[in-house]
Amino acid sequence: SSGFRLYRRQILVEVAPQAADFDVLQEILVKAVAGGFTVGEVPFRYRPRGAGRSHVRLLRFAAAYLRTLWRMWQLRNSIASADYDARAFDSRIPVQRYWQRRRYRIVHGFLEDRRSVLDIGCGSSRIISDLPEGVGLDSAFRKLRYLRRHKLRLVQGSIHALPFRDESFRIVICSEVIEHVPPDPGLFREMVRVLAPGGILILGTPDYSRWIWRLIERIYGWLLPGAYAKEHITRYDPAGLRRLLRAMGVELLEARYVGFSEWIAKSRKVGPCASDLAVPTWG
Repeated sequence: SSGFRLYRRQILVEVAPQAADFDVLQEILVKAVAGGFTVGEVPFRYRPRGAGRSHVRLLRFAAAYLRTLWRMWQLRNSIASADYDARAFDSRIPVQRYWQRRRYRIVHGFLEDRRSVLDIGCGSSRIISDLPEGVGLDSAFRKLRYLRRHKLRLVQGSIHALPFRDESFRIVICSEVIEHVPPDPGLFREMVRVLAPGGILILGTPDYSRWIWRLIERIYGWLLPGAYAKEHITRYDPAGLRRLLRAMGVELLEARYVGFSEWIAKSRKVGPCASDLAVPTWG
């Protein structure tokens, strides 16, 4: 590998490199990939210089390189990396790989229409990347930037105010999102608002009424400290969600579990949202 790199100015502004030695080359490269940018390699013939001597201080470089390598390893294996969700689908950790693929099979099995689909909080997951006619929405631009390689329709936006007209979609997916934001009935009103009459809402979240999930979450946070476990701030349970969905004019059709602990429900919009909604209290 040579020391020659060609970067867009935007990359250098976004990555804000910390390294001050030759290891800055690796830092910029890894942070660019983690930011969702596409990196390409151009072959060329490398000829060593004929005179002069290297300015590298080997021990200093080795120490700096190891420190940077550790920081970049942590970044690449954390949710801050744009392709975290996509890589988890093919994870070398069997449980993580199973979890992602089981969730994918359930969600895709619930789909009744693949042409009019909105995936709220899509991240970089295979759920949206395998729906070429769907629309992916996320608040993290780096994840949308990563997904652009799949030629998808992508929108940066908030679940609190979906930037779509009423009754725009036949299918709305919201998988592993609601537990990451404070409890707010407005989230569910927005999902139902953009859902067409008779449309399908696919909602997934951990079931905190089950002790097995609470145990899994503790182990998950210990084994994968850079993952999502510490991001869960609202603890839902199926009973409360059923009442909430019913008040929203949404009828539960079917529910399945991933690992006996992640609840994924398929529901149909059958009526108007109740105006006097009583919202269950969650921690």
